[in-house]
Amino acid sequence: MGDSETMMVETSAVDTNIAAASDGSHSIAPSDAPAPTSVSDAGEMVSSASSIQSADSLTLASNVDSSNMNATSVDVTQQENPDVMAYDSNENFTGNGATTNTTENGVADGIGTAALHQPLDSSGLSAEEERLWSIVMTNSLDFDAWTALIEETERMSEGNILKIRKVYDAFLAEFPLCYGYWKKYADHEARLSSMDKVAEVYERAIQGVTYSVDMWLHYCVFAISTYGDPDTIRRLFERALAYVGTDYLCFPLWDKYMEYEISQNDWPRIATIYTRVLEIPNQQLDRYFEGFKELVASRPLSELRTAEEAAANSEAASQENEGELPPNSAEQSSKAVSASLKDAEELEKYIAIREEIYRKAKDSDSKIIGFETAIRRPYFHVRPLNVAELENWHNYLDFIEGGDDFNKVVKLYERCLIACARYPEYWIRYVLCMETSGSMELAENALARATQVFIKRQPEIHLFAARFKEQHGDVPGARAAYQLVHTGISPGLLEAIIKHANMEHRLGNLEDAYSLYEQAIAIEKGKEQSQALPLLFAQYSRFVFLVSGNVDKAREILVQGVESAQLSKPLLEAMIHLESIQSHPKQIEYLDSLVDKFTVPNSDNPSVASIDEREELSSIFLEFVDLFGDVQSIKKADYRHAKVFLNHRSVADSKKRHADDYLVSDRTKLAKSLISTSAPSVMGAYPSTQNQWAAGYGVQPQAWPQASQTQPQQWNPGYAQQAAYGSYGTSYTHPQAPTSVPQSASYGTYPPTYPAQAYAQPAVAAALTPGQQPTAAAPAYYPSYY
Repeated sequence: MGDSETMMVETSAVDTNIAAASDGSHSIAPSDAPAPTSVSDAGEMVSSASSIQSADSLTLASNVDSSNMNATSVDVTQQENPDVMAYDSNENFTGNGATTNTTENGVADGIGTAALHQPLDSSGLSAEEERLWSIVMTNSLDFDAWTALIEETERMSEGNILKIRKVYDAFLAEFPLCYGYWKKYADHEARLSSMDKVAEVYERAIQGVTYSVDMWLHYCVFAISTYGDPDTIRRLFERALAYVGTDYLCFPLWDKYMEYEISQNDWPRIATIYTRVLEIPNQQLDRYFEGFKELVASRPLSELRTAEEAAANSEAASQENEGELPPNSAEQSSKAVSASLKDAEELEKYIAIREEIYRKAKDSDSKIIGFETAIRRPYFHVRPLNVAELENWHNYLDFIEGGDDFNKVVKLYERCLIACARYPEYWIRYVLCMETSGSMELAENALARATQVFIKRQPEIHLFAARFKEQHGDVPGARAAYQLVHTGISPGLLEAIIKHANMEHRLGNLEDAYSLYEQAIAIEKGKEQSQALPLLFAQYSRFVFLVSGNVDKAREILVQGVESAQLSKPLLEAMIHLESIQSHPKQIEYLDSLVDKFTVPNSDNPSVASIDEREELSSIFLEFVDLFGDVQSIKKADYRHAKVFLNHRSVADSKKRHADDYLVSDRTKLAKSLISTSAPSVMGAYPSTQNQWAAGYGVQPQAWPQASQTQPQQWNPGYAQQAAYGSYGTSYTHPQAPTSVPQSASYGTYPPTYPAQAYAQPAVAAALTPGQQPTAAAPAYYPSYY
């Protein structure tokens, strides 16, 4: 397919009784090759058992298990894969013991281990090879380092098949979709080893990238040049077509199949291949129809019929002649003319049936061609795809899912996950789609490939896997997924800690949930200038308050945070809000001292917070004291705010608000507060029973440490807003003057004893230039959890 991978649409062949609608005498199924699945049996999959015996013998069995036909589900895992050879210490492939289990379009188990990435013998490596091996052992996802290592190994060890095997095995364990490197690997084996080893590589290749037209084409070309048995070669072609025969760009494989049958002068098979390919929407559909008409014009119909079709036609003719007397000479002449007319009618009917097939395929083609032409990179690469192409894949999947052919859905997802293998959103969508359809084996298979091979370094997929496993009763598996994130993928990731603690709470293990927070806090305390520590204290306090209602413990946690961590807006905001929803006397003086320390940094107490964060926190405190403080505390807070922040006001900020702003509805003011700043507020962290967490929760991007290895994949926008937990509730705009009415902080999260406050919104946003208009806050990460 020329640097392109494949589209997965249903593998379909013409029904063996396709002509029955017009003439029951016509049958166009292959006479001795296994028939692929039919349109009417869309769910049927081809299972294959393959083993490599010798350079002269290749068994590539491809069978259709009619007893397992299911029109609504496809079990890809039913394929009877050969044992995929695992590397042992003697550089031999073995199917025993440490067998590496693979699945279609990627390896699911036992690949990517540290042992596999160890070079053969460092004493036999060049300095450059040692350097490159060191890089890939540290970061196994460094694609450029891998390709450089392969080039260096091929240059330095052109005749050393053991070193070549080692580097290719290690590389392809991490990037099994790179079909071009599988082809290079097979070429090295052909040059330096035996045909057995070449066949082994191709078998592993079609397990690693099952839905690649190019990979199957290379394998078939190898089989044609190596094996003399036509049946063996035909079985391999049929096996390939079962997976990629309905790909929109499958024509190179069909062309090669036709070319081979032409070399065998098997015209019935050629006619059958034309009939089958005319049923499939593909890029060369018109060319195939023209080729079919040329074939029919150049060969008599008797040469194009299969043995079954010829026998059926002969039987029909004998039944017509049964009981007739031997004709005289005049009658013989009339019979000859009649037979000639009948042959013409049969030929016309033969062509008409195929033309109808072609027209149906053209109709299907017209529905998908827009999606197909928008796919610019159908093959795998580590470079990110553009937004338009990603959106096209989603639209294409939506369209196919709207149909009634489950096999097409599976194959399109598999094709999509070649081009989009490094995007968690497509793996998650595939798993959920299979779960919804009831195909749990396919869902689990896809999830295993995602978490163990293709995006194994991305926390998002492991968090999804944990939730998925919990929902299906696999609590130990869910805990293991969370633990993998805690210890290996992204230690200290707040989202993982929160979700894990919430799961333990759901399971009734409240002390275990507390322990998770406490362990995470202890770890972060050991780090210098931990940015996650204040967020952990704030979230732990919130969790304690929500699940137990223990106000004293929640306050104690926040006080510990103030003493242990650097003052930060999320932590102080959580303290202010916790005080605001308590009925006992407020600790206004204590909070005032903390706000003063945070907003008025000096040489003895430097602050790393930005001027905007400090000003916003001061505004939050102004609203708090205005509601709960006395005149002196309000005066003190107002004076400090004016002294520190008044000089930072822009001319636009000082404009008076119009009287109409006071008449704006509460809903409008809340919307304004949500878009007023990119730094969300923590007010609203402790909700009442009527009103849970406000929509701004979880918007601010987090800055805590990620995995040590670089992430080539950009996070999906839907998941990119890592729960910073500095976004407790709605946002606050800056006041236009120190004595102006406080902004709409929307205390809609207060208990019923505190009525919702409706404050007028400053007109500052209207005064901004178009380039200065603030952007809307991103949607909350947990829209339905709290």
